[in-house]
Amino acid sequence: MEENIYMLPDGEIRRRLGQKIRHLRLRQNYTQASLAEQAQVSVTTLKKIEKGDISYFDSLMRVLRILGELDVLSPLIKEEEMSPNEYFEFVEASRKKQRKRASAGNKTNPQPNMEESEW
Repeated sequence: MEENIYMLPDGEIRRRLGQKIRHLRLRQNYTQASLAEQAQVSVTTLKKIEKGDISYFDSLMRVLRILGELDVLSPLIKEEEMSPNEYFEFVEASRKKQRKRASAGNKTNPQPNMEESEW
């Protein structure tokens, strides 16, 4: 049975995330110093991340990028596609909101312009 992440306290989620990052780093044969350098974070910051002390999201993203795990964030940034019905409703709503042009007739000058067109 899969564990419900929503039932875990924030600190436990950070701790597990830190453990996972450490595991990935070791599996890919990175030292803390080399990963920190490539991710452009300090070794201290990386050590904190691995302990679950994740204070700065941008540091976490940099580490995930170097480890090739940035795609774990894909579901959060992926734009949702509209169903055909949703798209139709969106288009129809947009059409209704468009302003209509004023009529061509000039109400202040009742006499139409009688010049002939060269066409």
